[in-house]
Amino acid sequence: MPETEQTLLAFDFGLKKIGVALGNTLTNQARPLCILTPATREQRFAQVGALLAEWQPDRVIVGLPLTSDGGEQPASGHSRRFAHQLEGRFRVRVVLVDERGSSLEAQRILGTHAPDDAVAAAVILQRYLDDPAGAVVAAPG
Repeated sequence: MPETEQTLLAFDFGLKKIGVALGNTLTNQARPLCILTPATREQRFAQVGALLAEWQPDRVIVGLPLTSDGGEQPASGHSRRFAHQLEGRFRVRVVLVDERGSSLEAQRILGTHAPDDAVAAAVILQRYLDDPAGAVVAAPG
């Protein structure tokens, strides 16, 4: 149990959309926050920077897409690069968490095929809150 409350921000990274969720270690709950749809790399980091400035997270969680057997795939590299850029650009602590099945779980929660990126980010963050040591895949660097 952490000694002080920590705010956590989670990202379900995609090249076209980024799901964002918010949580903290006091309530141990994650909730969907928003879906970013930046058109350019500059817009992506401006939007992410605004969220980081607003919420001042102690740690950032980034979902790492893996194959069903736990291997890397092309999207894994994109998420790792995004996580590394967050650390370098914004000087935040970033943790990568296995995101396998998070979109399917988000669709089940929503019960529709509505945009589920923010809910998927909340699923990823909740996995981390439920089991920080077991959920972490690796540091981004």
